[in-house]
Amino acid sequence: MAALGCCTVSSPPRGAWGSPLRTSQRRTVACKQYLKNRLLVRAEVNFVNAEEAKRLVDEEGFTVLDVRDKSQYDRAHIQSSYHVPLFVENKDNDPGTIIKRTLHNNFSGLFYGLPFTKPNPEFVQSIRGQFSPDSKILLVCQEGLRSAAAASKLEQEGFQNVSCITSGLQSVKPGTFSSVGSTKLEDAGKAGLVTVQGKISAVLGTVLICAYLFITFFPDQAEKLLQMSPVSPAS
Repeated sequence: MAALGCCTVSSPPRGAWGSPLRTSQRRTVACKQYLKNRLLVRAEVNFVNAEEAKRLVDEEGFTVLDVRDKSQYDRAHIQSSYHVPLFVENKDNDPGTIIKRTLHNNFSGLFYGLPFTKPNPEFVQSIRGQFSPDSKILLVCQEGLRSAAAASKLEQEGFQNVSCITSGLQSVKPGTFSSVGSTKLEDAGKAGLVTVQGKISAVLGTVLICAYLFITFFPDQAEKLLQMSPVSPAS
């Protein structure tokens, strides 16, 4: 058995006509097979409920990594958790971003207290600076969507021991985890007028968010509708 750089070959591979391959060719074939095998070995993300997540932290040494935005993290987070947001506040000042940010702040920002965000360009880099690929990581967010997306990113980067709480912190029963902040973990996603005016604001906020999404994704149709609306004559 001869060592060939990154891998070994037990017997010389042969070409299409049965003749032995040269050493350089054998090295290329062996390394391609090695890389193929490495790519096939990928860990699946483990989705767990809140009780199982608690066991992973207490008994198996998992570290909690919170990927929510800073506002939700500040309201409430699991004690001793790390924070690397999957999305960060978008403060760009190009005309398109300014229009979208204004619409957002007047709708979902006002009613739900959600900041206008964009993907964190340093997300993976920040995690690599704090964790090794074999670290045991429990990803958490408020609803379970961002943590699932973050898990997919980390899996692609070679992290092998990643778990997520299926429905996020909103599904965690009070007292399951020790928390830090001004509210309960399950309520950290609630802010804005919805928390003040209850169901009426929730319904109105939903309508306004739908309008915001319509304007965002179908700007031409929205402009036509606005042009059709009656305009009162100037006095």
